[in-house]
Amino acid sequence: MELIVRTREGGSPGDQPVEVVERKGLGHPDSICDGIAEHVCVALCRHYLERFGVILHHNVDKVLLCGGASRPAFGGGEVTEPIEIYLAGRATAEHGGARIPIHDIATQACREWLRANLRLVDVDRHVRIVSRLRPGSTDLTRLFARGAAAPLANDTSCGAGFAPFTDLERTVLAVAQALNARDTRQAHPEIGEDVKVMGVRRGDRIQLTVGCAFVGRFISGIDDYAARKAAAAELATAAARGTTALPVEVAINAADDLARSDVFLTVTGTSAEAGDDGEVGRGNRVCGLITPYRPMTLEAAAGKNPVSHVGKIYNVLASRIAASIARELGADDATCILVSQIGRPVDDPQIVDVGLVTKTKAKAGSPEVEVTGIVRAQLARLGALRDELLEERTPVF
Repeated sequence: MELIVRTREGGSPGDQPVEVVERKGLGHPDSICDGIAEHVCVALCRHYLERFGVILHHNVDKVLLCGGASRPAFGGGEVTEPIEIYLAGRATAEHGGARIPIHDIATQACREWLRANLRLVDVDRHVRIVSRLRPGSTDLTRLFARGAAAPLANDTSCGAGFAPFTDLERTVLAVAQALNARDTRQAHPEIGEDVKVMGVRRGDRIQLTVGCAFVGRFISGIDDYAARKAAAAELATAAARGTTALPVEVAINAADDLARSDVFLTVTGTSAEAGDDGEVGRGNRVCGLITPYRPMTLEAAAGKNPVSHVGKIYNVLASRIAASIARELGADDATCILVSQIGRPVDDPQIVDVGLVTKTKAKAGSPEVEVTGIVRAQLARLGALRDELLEERTPVF
């Protein structure tokens, strides 16, 4: 492992004149795909462990959602064409002469996730699921098997992480989570799960543009819609003001034309019902946000196996390393980039590049000893991280 530690004076994106942060909520079509992919991965892992005592090779990170068609209406509405979900990727379908029902496992896991997270989607009537999982290539399957004792990276890739969050990052995350919260759905059933928050900070002022799918069956008409939209804006504003001291302005469904009753109305609480498509990896990174002012990778973490796929493991690990460094060394900003090499042990990345930012002149000496200790401690926890992912306690989108 080659460790590079860079220190410089300066600040985080939160100190720059402009900052942009986004989060796609649970019912956004891209997040739906991420959620399904990860749950299918977990279901396969559990089946492999229960039946064979070991996780077999798989990567199910290629879920595609093709939006359906609907006729939303105040007081009701209907879905006229189902949402289509295509499950693609690689999964071991035979082991030791025993057949493994990978399509049944994947389809059932998809249904479970939809029922658990999209309360108004009737999985039997509103969704069509197509499984196109296939066995992995011979070379990658054998590479996976060779890493039974010590997992070997099944790809040459990189992961990126940063810490701590800026005011805007914390605010965008808090607002999206507040609107997606179970308590919010109970108190305001008209607020659908499809929420997207785009945050822009100019100087010391934050503007949040929120896309929020409202559910027609819970709204009597356009005046009621306007009142419920105002209530949602109050919820978002309260969540923001509970997170940051900066002035915050919230706009919900900015494209609405109330005079023409042209508003963001749905039957099921997600735009997936009416032509909005989704795909794994197009949404939030493992930090839960989309942060163009931060180091990011294009890896889709959701659905990748938690044993050897660095596209998942290194993104989670890089975030944890950065958080530990920021906390333990008191850095104003910390970044971490991990680079793997295919066939090399997962706990031995070829490069660990750590960046530290301080607002004052760096202290004499080098932080390399402390950083090395943090990096090695996190690498030693890969087994525990795998267990957390299997228990779905560590979000990856």
